[in-house]
Amino acid sequence: MATRFLGWRMVTVAFFVDFVAVGFFFYSYGVFFKAIAAEFGDSRLGVALGLTVTSAVGALVAPLIGRALDKYPLRRIIGLGAASMALGFALLSTVQNQWQFYLVIGLFIGFGASSMGQLATSKLVTNWFDRRRSTALGIAATGVSLSGVFMPALSAELIESFGWRNGFLLYGLFTGLVVVPLVLRFVVSRPEDVGLLPDGALTSAHTAAPKAAAQPPRLRMGTVVRDQNFWVIASGFALVFCCMSATLTHMVPRVTDLGHPLAQASLMMSLCAGMGVAGKLAFGYLGDRQTVRANMWLIAAIQFSGQLLMYLFEDLLLFALGAALFGFGVGGVVPMQATTVAKTFGRERFGAVLGLIRPAQFPIQILGVPFAGWVFDTTGSYDLSFQVFLGLYVLAALAFAFYRAPVAAVR
Repeated sequence: MATRFLGWRMVTVAFFVDFVAVGFFFYSYGVFFKAIAAEFGDSRLGVALGLTVTSAVGALVAPLIGRALDKYPLRRIIGLGAASMALGFALLSTVQNQWQFYLVIGLFIGFGASSMGQLATSKLVTNWFDRRRSTALGIAATGVSLSGVFMPALSAELIESFGWRNGFLLYGLFTGLVVVPLVLRFVVSRPEDVGLLPDGALTSAHTAAPKAAAQPPRLRMGTVVRDQNFWVIASGFALVFCCMSATLTHMVPRVTDLGHPLAQASLMMSLCAGMGVAGKLAFGYLGDRQTVRANMWLIAAIQFSGQLLMYLFEDLLLFALGAALFGFGVGGVVPMQATTVAKTFGRERFGAVLGLIRPAQFPIQILGVPFAGWVFDTTGSYDLSFQVFLGLYVLAALAFAFYRAPVAAVR
């Protein structure tokens, strides 16, 4: 009977891997932001471009990684990504100029985050669940948000006590010595590999995977790219990610600009991420019960409302209310995008489809973080950038209106 719980063990592993892959870099980057900027010329655009480089590399390699995730054992791909992240963090502690900084975060962090991050963990969870897929994805993705609860404050403490270089070095050691062994020990790619079916059901032979003839037809990627839903998913979520990543990256500098100390500003990020936990669980639940389009619209509306409050009010209490609302909406994005891809295109080509969506999203998704940095460097304020982001949420909602549910259920 213990084998029946292997699916939830995979959810736990995905939770932990997401915590490290996202929390150690993405949620911590805003806290490291000013310290890195001070070292390399004090340009916020320059530091913001670091995140853009990471995203660019991730988008370029995502189609290859997605295909590899569908073909090879997941422990190898995720383990390789974790090793790359560990080496990247260690090298960040030694860089001497901005070009070395870009090179390291591009080659090692960008590749590693794509190989061990949400593309890989979503594939793992999708393989193990069918009826409860959205719920499982939501639970696994809470690792992303919980990392945002704890990592900003921890990163701020490390920077103030030991400096930003030693902070990255410690993250590298933890990733290499803890995460890599855990992945290699516990990850099982598919339930069929151990005589199970998704959701813990037993195969007919108990130890044998279902025959290939019982599997659904294998989608051709040319067919996927010509599907209207592919571009609706890519463009709608790209617009949301564009606004979301810029808001999260610049949130800590934005609050410190209002005169609040770094530790207090990091708490805003933690609040936002904490509400993301509730958002992931809520949208994971809704994803199994509500239409895809309704959930897409709800995510866009909630993020828009939180963004509007943060834009209109400088009072910390009202800003915190906006951050909490925004964080709840952020929580729904990762599980809902993965659920939408799985419902639309099925689990057999899930990795390839989600990997192909990354470069399709990239031209839009890439713009938010550097745009906000450039606006601040030029005007001394973030106001213009966040006015633009409010408009982009409206465009995202319009894009989601064109989604059409598949005629037949796809597994």
